[in-house]
Parts: sequence; structure tokens; C-alpha cells
Amino acid sequence: MAKKIDVPEMEILWKDRKRTLFGLPLSFTRYRLYEDRIVLSKGFLSVVEDEIMLFRIIDFKVKLSLGQRIFRVGTVELTTSDANNKELQLKSIRIPREVKQLISDKVMEQRKKHGVR
Repeated sequence: MAKKIDVPEMEILWKDRKRTLFGLPLSFTRYRLYEDRIVLSKGFLSVVEDEIMLFRIIDFKVKLSLGQRIFRVGTVELTTSDANNKELQLKSIRIPREVKQLISDKVMEQRKKHGVR
């Protein structure tokens, strides 16, 4: 019998899905922002999750193509100091500028907490 591991639930500060056709969330790519990390989940039957600790994020960029602007979505690119994930893209999300600012604020909080400059 497998032993159940008790992991405290962390509050999700923001979540969205990659939006595809006409800005609708019809993909199996999901994004979640927690107090100290951002998680990208891809897949339906087989799910892969990438997790980046916020204090490792070093740069932010918002990209808005013409098609994305028409459907009111955009892409937030995060450059990190993580050895495995140098860049993380939150593709075709709603309110990308506000999401970038929220992530930026949380990154600064986590850097102060961990003593990272």
C-alpha cells in the first residue's frame, strides 16, 4: 500500500491556460503562479510539469503579435538563472501586462526573502 504524503496546499495567486483559436482556452497547457514559484503543465494523458522558483527569474518581456492583440492575449517571456529552464514562455494568456507585473512583484518579494540580488 502506498503511503500518503501530506503536502500543505499553496494558494494559487494566478492561473490561466494557453489560448488558441479565437483566444479560447482550448489547449492542455496550464499556468499557475504561487507565492514562491510558477508552474507550467502540458499534456492530457501524459502530463509534464515545469516549475521555476521565482527568485531565479532575472528578466521579463511581454510580446503582443497582431493576432494576439486582436484576441486580447499576449505572451510573457521569463528569462531565468535556472540550469534546466533558461527561458519560460507563458503563451497566449489574458491580461499579459498585468500578469508580468504580478510576477515581477512576487519575484522581488522572493529575492528579498532569499537574500538574492
